[in-house]
Amino acid sequence: MDINQYTDNTITNLQYITYKTEELLELANNRYKITIQVANRAKRRKYEDIDIIDDPLNKPIIRAILEMVDEITQQEILTD
Repeated sequence: MDINQYTDNTITNLQYITYKTEELLELANNRYKITIQVANRAKRRKYEDIDIIDDPLNKPIIRAILEMVDEITQQEILTD
């Protein structure tokens, strides 16, 4: 794999994560509560998954954010 291709993919992934984080904060009624929920989920995930890789894009906090955004948006789709 070319280093430039890896860097481009990483930048794209980081932009996607930033976008999803902003989306989660916009959907939340209370930013403080959603932040605590994300932190608690990430902490729980950290202790549940012993085999965590040190990949910066696969951290428990990032996975928790992406999961919560999906849960909230899927819930809205189901109610429409």
